[in-house]
Amino acid sequence: MVRESRTLHYVMPNYRRVRIPGGTYFFTVVTHGRRPILCTPQSRAALREAIVATRRDHPFDSVAWVLMPDHDHAVWQLPENDADYSTRWRLIKSRFSHLVAATLPLVASVASRVAREEQNVWQRRYWEHAIRDEQDLRRHVDYIHFNPVKHGLVAVPDGWPYSTYHRYAAVDSARMTPSMQELEVPGAEYE
Repeated sequence: MVRESRTLHYVMPNYRRVRIPGGTYFFTVVTHGRRPILCTPQSRAALREAIVATRRDHPFDSVAWVLMPDHDHAVWQLPENDADYSTRWRLIKSRFSHLVAATLPLVASVASRVAREEQNVWQRRYWEHAIRDEQDLRRHVDYIHFNPVKHGLVAVPDGWPYSTYHRYAAVDSARMTPSMQELEVPGAEYE
């Protein structure tokens, strides 16, 4: 007689992610429980530090970005022979979590997070979309820049300080979105 095991093993789903070396991607990254922690001065500084540190070892160009209280949206372009955005997000989220651990009150944790020694700062996953062409890029950059308006935080995109909207507006006031070739990407998005 074969004895059935009652032990449950957690298996991470194998998500199908599009990976295009040198590709441009749109991302949505959300805080755990949608806690509104990202726009505080300490969190902005920690996120900036995490991004800069990650870029040193794993470069990427930031095409557009918006920091919201409980999530952020970004469009990145990866280097020519590189499609590994997962490592970049893992490092950014991990570095940020360690930097804010002493200043952020942690919420009650679920057993699986305790077992993995995870902090309750970020949702485990993120959403990504491979940008197909200039029109797709324009739509996603517009979405990023209008997100604070959509969430009722400001009346116009220009009113939200934690966005690359201001950089775009300075490039060409006649167009909402410059082409990817026209963007010179700065190191700090949130100042």
